[in-house]
Amino acid sequence: MAQQEQLARWRLILGSETQESFSGMGGGALSQEELLMDAALGAIYGGPEEAFGDSGKGAGKGPSSPLLSKWLGDLRSLFDPETVAVVQNDAIERKGLKQLLLEPELLDSLEPDLNLASTLLMLKDQIPQKSKESARRFIQRIVEEINKMLENDLRRAVTAALNRRAHSPLPSAAALDFPYTIRRNLRNYNPELKAVIPERVWFFDRSSRMNRWHVILDIDQSGSMGQSILYSSVMACILASMSAVRTSVVAFDTQIMDLTPLCADPVDLLFGFQMGGGTDIAKSIAYCQGLVEAPARTLLFLISDLEEGGNRAALLRRLEELKGSGVTVVVLLAIADGGKPYYDAQTAQRVAALDIPCFACAPERLPELLEQALTGRLQPKTLS
Repeated sequence: MAQQEQLARWRLILGSETQESFSGMGGGALSQEELLMDAALGAIYGGPEEAFGDSGKGAGKGPSSPLLSKWLGDLRSLFDPETVAVVQNDAIERKGLKQLLLEPELLDSLEPDLNLASTLLMLKDQIPQKSKESARRFIQRIVEEINKMLENDLRRAVTAALNRRAHSPLPSAAALDFPYTIRRNLRNYNPELKAVIPERVWFFDRSSRMNRWHVILDIDQSGSMGQSILYSSVMACILASMSAVRTSVVAFDTQIMDLTPLCADPVDLLFGFQMGGGTDIAKSIAYCQGLVEAPARTLLFLISDLEEGGNRAALLRRLEELKGSGVTVVVLLAIADGGKPYYDAQTAQRVAALDIPCFACAPERLPELLEQALTGRLQPKTLS
């Protein structure tokens, strides 16, 4: 039995064209469920004749929505979500099935995935009107997953960084700093009451809100930046909802777009990006320089792969000017494939030589990075 199962697995791996060879070995017979698996995988990884039941013949218009819908349904019932996401992406790349992202009934059937979301954003201007709401729902599902991962930690990081030294002696229930008060009074924990009995209570200084930090996110919107844009947009919207900081969002390729007014809704913000085109980072940094009002309380994140299509010398000069004026500058390199960085190594080294932190950051560590940047504890570094 174990040998038969092994042969069946190898038959699935090697494809239907090997069926005769396996039959000659007295094995490779597939169960009904395995036959469904074979058909679902063969549509993407098999020969042209297998693709969605002879979809390559006839009028040449590709597979119909019912066939694609059945294929998606089979995938979701036969495989785990991670495997489904991989096969969906291969369907786009190997078979050119943009129809997956343009038909409303298919969009609603797709497993949420960062790569597909990035592709959808690149195709957003081609999405027919009937599919726009489904496209928004698909992006919204991705946004919600990222938001769950980042929101609480981002808020906690900002509060810890900005309010640590901003307490007031004037009592106000609305301004009570609960986390800080509890931490300072932990030694007064009463085991019988199972509660902390505070000796002193700390309150936020309301005047500190008048002297807020300004966080500027300068985001490269070239076609390779899809996943970085998704995480950056959610981060921007979370920060924009906090009164403790002021947030600006700038998107660039060879042109500049100030997307700050869209920060109320991360989906609106994402659809504001025009992914693709060239890259002029120096031009965007020049625009961001004009946004700086209080350099010592300004934090600029440049989020890019540093593939400068404009003037690299001008880029380095402007970054040096910003740092020299007192602005905290951090370069976050592009990420893809679950956090793998990609970037222009030479430009990254030149930026790091200016004592500007320049590195890739796993999405789940963004809150920690933000807190370190706001408290001045982020050390200059780059990837080797």
